[in-house]
Amino acid sequence: MHDLLEQFSAVLGKQYVLTEDQDKAPYLTDWRKRYSGKALAVLLPKTTNEVAKLVKICAANHVVIVPQGGHTGFCGGATPDNSGKQVILNLKRMNQIREIDTANQTISLEAGCILQAIQEKAAAQDFLFPLSLGAEGSCMIGGNLATNAGGTNVLRYGNTRDLCLGLEVVTAQGEIWNGMKGLRKDNTGYDLRDLFIGSEGTLGIITAAVMKLYPLPISQWTTLVATENIASTIALLTLFQKRATSLLTGFEMMTQESLALNEKHFPQLANPLKGNPPFTILIELSDHESEEHVRKLLGTILEEAFTTNLISDAVIANNLSQANTFWHMREHITLAQAEEGANLKHDITIPLSSLENFILETDALIRQKFPGVRIINFGHLGDGNLHYNIAAPIGIDPKEFNHLHEKPIQELVYAQVERCQGSISAEHGVGQLKLADLRAHKGEVAHQLMKSLKRALDPQNTLNPHKVVSI
Repeated sequence: MHDLLEQFSAVLGKQYVLTEDQDKAPYLTDWRKRYSGKALAVLLPKTTNEVAKLVKICAANHVVIVPQGGHTGFCGGATPDNSGKQVILNLKRMNQIREIDTANQTISLEAGCILQAIQEKAAAQDFLFPLSLGAEGSCMIGGNLATNAGGTNVLRYGNTRDLCLGLEVVTAQGEIWNGMKGLRKDNTGYDLRDLFIGSEGTLGIITAAVMKLYPLPISQWTTLVATENIASTIALLTLFQKRATSLLTGFEMMTQESLALNEKHFPQLANPLKGNPPFTILIELSDHESEEHVRKLLGTILEEAFTTNLISDAVIANNLSQANTFWHMREHITLAQAEEGANLKHDITIPLSSLENFILETDALIRQKFPGVRIINFGHLGDGNLHYNIAAPIGIDPKEFNHLHEKPIQELVYAQVERCQGSISAEHGVGQLKLADLRAHKGEVAHQLMKSLKRALDPQNTLNPHKVVSI
């Protein structure tokens, strides 16, 4: 074992091979504190060549690698097991933006770049990098790609996969695949880029990427509106899609219970709409023509929504600070849940045509079988992604409640998802959290195809085993 650590140190220098418990500790527990493991060492490479050398050493010694970025995932995909024999390969030192190609509207960058830093670098060049997540101040683009992260702008710009044009990947054998072409058309056989995106480090280690940029909008207008039921909410989405088309960049849904929990822990984020209505919808329009154009368009659509009784109240942000407060309301729901205690999270997607039935029926079943629970339902309604979370009844210990009821609640929710032909993971990935559920959800043929890919690309099973799919 000492010889192995010496080989790592020869590549990186001893200061970037962390072996002391206090140095390794920040890398061993996931963001939700649900999973915690042990590691032989934490390796901190600076270059792709260093990653390749480390992978070759691990392959020769049959050592398992757990790739890691900002460690903000919700499914335990970047957490080692408890054996103490695995190594964590954290890419935070690989944080260089290699190039901004203004003519091609692309940005080439390394996997350890913080998402917010990418947004700011693009904005300095009058471009928009539209990927936006609650964890953007600490999550890294490599992790975003590895999990195919979603976020608040998927409605207009798509998931991380849709923003990526090319990748650089280190294979399980320590070879470097350079696919860093910023091409929007490349019809030359199998799409290796899409193979690695969303694979959570189980097929290869993403070290760099070429991502799309967009012209920076001239104006953005944000509003909060009140709806009485989910049917009106979906009808409102349809109205905005018809009238605003591609100018609609955000359509977020928050229930009464989710915002009540928000206000409990963050009083400064109290809902400005009258009486905290059953559904509060955050809507954003972005325009490249003029501020006057988007302001008038927003007003016209809201007037039509009032006239047709789709909404009962609305507040338009008067300035950037107020718009940011509206977004903070949405983003702080997750933090409010953490303050309240452990809760049961379900990151799901439902076809919009089935969304009303899913919410009404699942809510009724949950409340019938588990009286007193709080359903904290919010999410990216524009693309059908719900964060359908269950909190213990008031006065009941959350950990005890979850221990007793997690499995039956999850089975109920997932059965409803399957009935509606949805997905059990919308944007957070599979990791180890949903590993046991994947086979039934994907179906036997798809599951076997995934296992075949894993065996072909990582025959020694040294890249993040027991995540996504087991072989």
